[in-house]
Amino acid sequence: MTDPQPEEVLYEVRDHVATITLNAPQRMNTISRPMLQQLGARLLDADGDPAVRCVILTGAGRAFCAGLDVVAMAEGRQTNLSGTPRSTIDLKTTPPTVLHAMEKPVICAVNGGAAGYGMDLAIGCDIRIMARSAKFAAAFCKRGVLPESGSTWYLPRMIGWAKAAQLIFTGRTLTADECLEWGLTNEVVDDGAQLERARALALEIAANAPLAVQAAKRLMRMGWNEPFPEHVHHVYLQLLPLLQTEDVKEGMRAFAEKRAPRFEGR
Repeated sequence: MTDPQPEEVLYEVRDHVATITLNAPQRMNTISRPMLQQLGARLLDADGDPAVRCVILTGAGRAFCAGLDVVAMAEGRQTNLSGTPRSTIDLKTTPPTVLHAMEKPVICAVNGGAAGYGMDLAIGCDIRIMARSAKFAAAFCKRGVLPESGSTWYLPRMIGWAKAAQLIFTGRTLTADECLEWGLTNEVVDDGAQLERARALALEIAANAPLAVQAAKRLMRMGWNEPFPEHVHHVYLQLLPLLQTEDVKEGMRAFAEKRAPRFEGR
């Protein structure tokens, strides 16, 4: 009988908000095979649960995620995160791919250092709230690898080619205040306040019509890769079904009655 996998990713749903916590503080939440598999599964759970309207991703302890478990890799204990001897990996359920495809908004509460894979996880989220002592370390080229989990796609779109090139090619580390200046985080808060701030923002999002929020996110993602005329066409393809929902009727009634709407996601 095999021992069960350690619970390296915690999952909680409360008030329409799912909180996913990387839970290996003893090794600064570096990515192991169990953590990779559990994180992908929990992200899919949150995106598929009608009760969840917003997701928070954070880490336990003093780091958000210090990247891949390079100690285990150096000692030969972890050579392939997929768990197979193949040279290719099934990317459909890996966290960066799942994050990009998620329709629920995802807020990253960056509690500490986010290096390599950890930085990629953070920038794959829609919104980032960083603790003042948190840092982003793009140390890929310093370790002889390339950004394997999204940076080469996200960073040029988020901060422009020149800044993305500077960050990736130098492998430098950015403080939270530098991340704010570069446009890599939405807010910087005092240490320990990042999860509370992320939850307040998540509750604000969750109070809105969930189908409308998800459609808006879907279109924002599509807009990164399509010309404006095609985008307008897709906007109306999303808008017309929304106009038939009960949430639209509730939104109009609430506005007329000068009260907060009570959306049900239908």
